[in-house]
Amino acid sequence: MDENTQHKILVIDDEAVIREALRQVLTLEGYLVEVAQNGKLGMEKLQKGNFSAVISDLKMPIMSGIEVLKTIQVLQPNVPVIIITGFATIDSAVDAMKNGAFEYLTKPFLPNQILEKVAAAIQKRVLNLESELITEIIPTDAVTDSFVGKSPAMQKVFQRILQVAPTSSTVLITGESGTGKELVARAVHNNSPRKDGPFVAVDCNSLPENLLESELFGHVKGSFTGATQSKPGLFTVASGGTLFLDEIANLSMATQAKLLRVLQQREVSAIGGTKATPIDIRLIAATNRGLDKMVEEGTFRDDLFFRLNIIPIDLPPLRQRAGDIPLLIGYFLKKFSEDVGKHIKGLSADAHLALHDYPFPGNVRELENIIERAVVLTQGDLIQRECLELPTNQDFSEEDGELEAPMNTEELKEVKRKVREQAVEPVEKAFVYAALERNNWNVTKAAEETGMLRPNFQALLKKLGISIKDHTS
Repeated sequence: MDENTQHKILVIDDEAVIREALRQVLTLEGYLVEVAQNGKLGMEKLQKGNFSAVISDLKMPIMSGIEVLKTIQVLQPNVPVIIITGFATIDSAVDAMKNGAFEYLTKPFLPNQILEKVAAAIQKRVLNLESELITEIIPTDAVTDSFVGKSPAMQKVFQRILQVAPTSSTVLITGESGTGKELVARAVHNNSPRKDGPFVAVDCNSLPENLLESELFGHVKGSFTGATQSKPGLFTVASGGTLFLDEIANLSMATQAKLLRVLQQREVSAIGGTKATPIDIRLIAATNRGLDKMVEEGTFRDDLFFRLNIIPIDLPPLRQRAGDIPLLIGYFLKKFSEDVGKHIKGLSADAHLALHDYPFPGNVRELENIIERAVVLTQGDLIQRECLELPTNQDFSEEDGELEAPMNTEELKEVKRKVREQAVEPVEKAFVYAALERNNWNVTKAAEETGMLRPNFQALLKKLGISIKDHTS
């Protein structure tokens, strides 16, 4: 994986050819790139994402580059801004720098010029962040039963928990693996009138069908081979408290039928027994699969689904609550530092940025594992990016079961150079034409306006195949 893939760049320009050319040049270098056609849309993207640098045109409708600069200084003052313009003047350059621009670049520019400015801008931001030492303090009101989150999505979850906890209604928790479904179930239990009763959790995917039924409903001595003594089921064990059935989508149709009967009758019969025992439990179920779709496919009973889905709580994946990542990092960092007896101040800026842009397919559980591993591996008081050991993309493509040999370094550089040239050529042409038209196709004046020496400007014309004769009489 290219080291630049952790950095996201925002490009704001009202000319599509410029936006796309910059997107190609930066993407080829390994950056993540988002584009916006005006300052207003750019600021909306800025507030939703975590950008390492912004490239903005100076003259745009709706919001000028200076207005973009001023807005960024308020919203995210640590994000460096590179101003680009085809109408360079000393006054505009001074104005941009006074308002906090990191750099001021005149169009047309070569690919290496913009890449150098972007790399320098990111380096400055990383150094600024490292000087502050990223350590997150978790407000006391952000933690509920080891549940951390201030994002709007998680605030909705917390609100739903507090709404349903005082009742005895059945709850169905949905969400991807690793999102914390059991934590929600425990939070419901701990905030309910049953909090002093038992909380019994069962993973419906961990046992074969016959053993799972025995665990749930209990059995009497001699009811099957190996049943050397009677055993109460977990429905009975959880009496007065809460029974949590995790991964309920894995129940067989036969077990689903028995579970439905228990919920309807509010009593349970042990396997091999003849007497039904009343139960007093609150049921909470969870699944990472779509039960409604399983009902349509005929693999899950619709009547059981309706019994379970009285109070639904849907947990968002971590990628949809990126704002909670710093809080979670701080929480797990404190927890595991205390466990291993280390005094770790926080994460380096590089490590923090890497985590912020990582997609977390394993959600909160994966983040927890990453931080635990990093705490164990780090030798200093600040976790570096390499201690995170994040998964990386393969640099090989697979076809017909065989791996293609990667290019050597020089070949790769040559390919990048050619693609950059192809990407930036439309930019160069657009602004050379614009400069010439503004100056009535006078090469000397156009060169002066763009800040180029006349011989260099003429060489650029030749390279782009632009003939002055075609436009002068």
